[in-house]
Formats: sequence, C-alpha cells, structure tokens
Amino acid sequence: MNAPWKPGNGGPRDPFHAFVCDDHSFDLVRSVAAELGWAPEKVNKGGMRNAVQSLSITASPQILFVDMSESGDPLNDINSLAEVCEPGTVVIAAGQVNDVRLYRDLVASGIQDYLLKPFGADQLRDALAQAQAVFMAPRDAAPERPHMTVAVIGTRGGVGASSIATSVAWMMSEKKKRPTALLDLDVHFGTNALAMDLEPGRGLTDAIDNPSRIDGLFIERAMVRASDTLAILSAEAPISQPMMTDGGAFYQLLEEFRLAFECTVIDLPRNMLIQHPHLMTDANVTLVVTELTLAAARDTIRILSWLKSNAPQSRVLVVANRVHPGSPEIGRKDFETSIERKVDILIPFDLRVAADSAKLGKTIAETAKGSKVGAACAALLDDLIGAGNILDAPSGTGRKGDSLLGRIGSFRNMIPARRKDKAAVLEN
Repeated sequence: MNAPWKPGNGGPRDPFHAFVCDDHSFDLVRSVAAELGWAPEKVNKGGMRNAVQSLSITASPQILFVDMSESGDPLNDINSLAEVCEPGTVVIAAGQVNDVRLYRDLVASGIQDYLLKPFGADQLRDALAQAQAVFMAPRDAAPERPHMTVAVIGTRGGVGASSIATSVAWMMSEKKKRPTALLDLDVHFGTNALAMDLEPGRGLTDAIDNPSRIDGLFIERAMVRASDTLAILSAEAPISQPMMTDGGAFYQLLEEFRLAFECTVIDLPRNMLIQHPHLMTDANVTLVVTELTLAAARDTIRILSWLKSNAPQSRVLVVANRVHPGSPEIGRKDFETSIERKVDILIPFDLRVAADSAKLGKTIAETAKGSKVGAACAALLDDLIGAGNILDAPSGTGRKGDSLLGRIGSFRNMIPARRKDKAAVLEN
C-alpha cells in the first residue's frame, strides 16, 4: 500500500500473515511459510472478515495472504481491508471465482496477485517470491510535479461563480490535459456536480464529519469522476444540518489534492473568507467573479482589499460575468475606476448557451464553442495559465505511478508484467 491510511505503531512488522478458510489451504500455507522461515502460527483460520478484524488492532505484515472464498462482495471487502492495512503491505488474495473481470478489478484495486483455488505449493511459492520482490524493490524518488490551486469567489450571489469554477475545471482537464480536482465548498447548496449531471455523493460531508479519515484512499472513494482527468468533491447536506467544522478538514483535503492532482479548482463561497481564511494560503490564482452593478462594485473592492492583506501570494483576475448587451447598471470604465483596476475578462450573457448547458448537463465552456462566450472562456484560460505561471511543464512529470487520483491508496505497488498473460489465460 502506498497511502498512509493508518499510522503504524513504530515497531518491526512481521514478514507474513495469512488468513485462510479451509483445512487444505491452511496446511499448505503453513508448510510453505515454514519453508521460507516464517512463523507458521501467523497462518490463521478464517478469511476476509477475520483479516479485517485482526488487522484493525494489530500492525500489518509485510506480506498478507487472504482467502476470499467466503466473501460475498470481494471488491467492497478489499476496500474494507485497505482501511485497516498500513503503508507498504503487499497483498495476495485467493478465491474460487474464475472470472477475468474480477481478476482485473482486484488488480486495479491494488492486489498484488490472485490465486485460483485449489492452488498448489509451487503456485504459492511463486506468488510469495513475487511479493517479496515487490516489497524489497527500491522506491524511486521522482521530482515533485507543479501544482496550481485556483480559488473562484463570487462577489454577489447569482454572479455565476460556480459556472466559472466548473468551466475552468473542465478546460484545465480537457484542454490542458491536467488531472484536476474541483472542490465545491457550498456544502448545502453547491451546484458543481449538478451542472455536470452528476450525483454529489456524501464525500464532502463525510470529510467534514471525520477529518481524521482523509487520505489518499478516502480521496479515491469520495470523489465523483466527471472524466478521466476531472474529479469532483461536493455535497448536498440537509438544510437542517449545520456545518460544524474548524476548517481542518478542508485544509487536509487541499493537501491531499496537491499530491493527487496537477490542478485544484475551489468554488469558494465568499463567507468562507471570513470563517476559514486559511483556505487561501496556497491559492496561486484567485478569480473574483462579479457583475457590473453598484453592489458588486462595493463588494469587489472589499474582497480585493481582503485578498491583498490575507493572500498576497495569489495573482488576482477580475471576471465580469453574464454581462448583458446594451447598458449595464455601471459601465465597464466606471466599474474599473471604482475598483481601481481593470476587469481582466468580460464574459457576455448568452441565454442560448446557458439553456443548452443546463439541458445537456455540461459546463458553459463546453457548450459555448464557437460563440462569444466560448472565446471569452478561452481567453480566461489563457490568462489563468499566464497568471499561475506554473503549469508549463509537460503533463505526466509527477511521481512514478501517479494516476488521476494520484497516490490512490489501495495496495498498489508494482504489477508484474506476467499478469497480462495470466489474465489472458483466465479469459480463455
């Protein structure tokens, strides 16, 4: 396992534990374990359930053998096992189901190997030798990849900050091919998932309720995938349920995102600046989304002043969104004079684009191709990249083995090439 799901006890780890269901496997595993110099008493009766219970209170071994014959839901049980295992454990599973799809799913979840029962002594020795090689293999250090954090703040309700946040996340992931996380911090009324026709799930509320659980595996499970390069964490918490948090959960989430993604887009309600100012600590770029009205001008001034004092490291772009043709309440020049800086991007209002976006469950940037809104979104992306000045390196320069959700916990280590051959044999 790669992700730090559970702290170790600091002591030495046993080289091998096993949990098996039947007498024949029990005797065979004990015999092979003794050949390798491992304590036979570390081979236990009982399968997955016994393994989870035992490892929840004891340190994980270097190599774990677990019998899944009595498991009704193997993938879910593997996830339960992952929650109680410590970093670095290499897992070999055994079972009676001869199904290539199950094998591939188990491999994808991070299992080192899967032995079909009944297995022989030679098969077991080979699997354990491979597991030892994986455990002892050096972990190559790779340079940290650059990470860009973009905070999107609306000066007023209804200015379209969420539509800008979803569009930026979509453009960063699709046009720039950067693994991107979108975090919607409007816990009760957030619309990021809804805008992409997705169910938000309980990931964000679970993170707030149990911040100690936040790690690589939690991120893998809790986030909803919009595409191969975009994942969303949001919520639709009951209105009767107040958000009780000191903000520690949000900070931990952002730390995990920095390890798992190349870009994080935070849809940040403006009241969060008051309650949790630390959320802006690592923001490379801040998009202040506004409208050309008197009230918005007042609040733009106040937010810009706050950012200057509390997030001086963040480059700020002012985005005037949903600007209607004709005469707005305040002209652009008067607005810029009022806030004492220019509006960086002006996005016109287009009812057709907005309607198509809502009907199709797609972002404004995706549905606005070929329109003035689309051109403005493209200009926003260029300005954003320029302001961040951080994502110029080619994608894929991160840690070896990183995937969309990066450091995905599971039990991933090294997958031997021979697995492809084995999968083909199972399939035939």
